[in-house]
Amino acid sequence: MELVTAYTPGMRRLALSFVRTPAVADDVVSEAWLAVLRGLDRFEGRSSLKTWIYRIVANIARTRAVREARSTPFSAFATPDDPSVDPDRFAHDGAWDSPLEPWRAILDSEARAVIEAAIATLPEQQRQVIELRDIEGWSSEEVRNVLELSETNQRVLLHRARSKVRAALEAYLGAER
Repeated sequence: MELVTAYTPGMRRLALSFVRTPAVADDVVSEAWLAVLRGLDRFEGRSSLKTWIYRIVANIARTRAVREARSTPFSAFATPDDPSVDPDRFAHDGAWDSPLEPWRAILDSEARAVIEAAIATLPEQQRQVIELRDIEGWSSEEVRNVLELSETNQRVLLHRARSKVRAALEAYLGAER
């Protein structure tokens, strides 16, 4: 349970870098934990347990993303005048998943929102690398192992991602480059 508690949030964020919705990311994480349990006896220790688990997540998420890309979500058929609320905003019991933030917190989080939006627009590999390195705090080696990148490629992807995020933040703040 300690591993589940410690790794699940990061696994979910990694899955979200591949798939479209939080619900699908949750499915990926659940499927990954089952794969870990089924394959634990085959873990050879050539990498850390964390890297092995995250690689399972990445592989499952890649497969799921390909499958999801072939289908159109039901929400894509919504019209602009459709008053419905995204079902992902609700918990399983029908209540709000999380309460709306107070206005002050919304104002204080503007810069964070700009950064998150900039990260969301990055190409897939740049987004994955910056999320794992700068948000999750992973080492370069861990990122390279999970995403199967060369050292040079990982460094270039991270540099480009950071440059784009910085440019977006500077544009928002009105700073000159």
